Amino acid sequence: MSTRRSLLLALLVMLLWGSLYPAVKLGYSAYRIQGTADILLFVGLRFTVCGGIISLWGLLRYRRAFLPTRSTILPILLSGLFAIILHYSLTYSAMLFTDSSKTALLKQIGVLLYVCFSFLFFKEDRLTPQKLIGVVLGLCGVLAINIDGGVLSFGIGEVLVVLASLCTVASNIVSKKVLQRVEPLTVTGVSQLFGGLVLLILGLAMGGRVELALNADLWIFVYICLASIISYCIWFSIVKGRELSGLFIIKFAEPIFACAVGALLLHEDILKPQYLIAFLLISGGICISNLKKKA
Repeated sequence: MSTRRSLLLALLVMLLWGSLYPAVKLGYSAYRIQGTADILLFVGLRFTVCGGIISLWGLLRYRRAFLPTRSTILPILLSGLFAIILHYSLTYSAMLFTDSSKTALLKQIGVLLYVCFSFLFFKEDRLTPQKLIGVVLGLCGVLAINIDGGVLSFGIGEVLVVLASLCTVASNIVSKKVLQRVEPLTVTGVSQLFGGLVLLILGLAMGGRVELALNADLWIFVYICLASIISYCIWFSIVKGRELSGLFIIKFAEPIFACAVGALLLHEDILKPQYLIAFLLISGGICISNLKKKA
């Protein structure tokens, strides 16, 4: 996959992931979701459906070739543990204690740490001046978005967000290693189905309730599932052949898309100078971090 194509696909993933923040917020209101148990059940339903659809499609298309082997099943389940179970449990629990602006900022800490220390996991993934500049510009962009958030303080909510960010990094490291031996569709489907079932059982055990019904509000859940399926399948396909540090810098675009879609769906005010500044900083960071040295 060419650099330009992988960059465009990665930005598409960021658009889909960014759109899920306001979509999930709409879902909370439409399905009367309250408290941790309801949230875990909702996330469990989302990824059980997504993982089930992807796994069914993979089995129909590739048959036995889709199934993970004995040597790959554990890493795939480990990816589901970090990416789905721990990441979403920590993130949505954290939002009970802290606001979304702090969450958007703090979730970039894991990206910064990985880009600086990626050589510890992959020898070919070296820290370059371009990547370092990209990280700095990306963080400045996220800071610009959250300029109205006030002074940051570290409580239980902030700690949970940082842990969730580290879980995202861990899941991508595990996934990239196992993707050398198995197809992206297998990693995506099995990890999501595993993570979704665990959260579904946990949410039910805690007494969670989600009021899904065959009405106009069902499109919200349908979109959340479709966006999750498409974005994760594309992301793991890109991760298989690209350096994680360069891809992680592109993740700084996710808050920008979240703000734009939030304005469309939730009528949030984004006509502020800091949003333009953030867009320029994040765009500059993405371009600079993906520059290649001329031979």
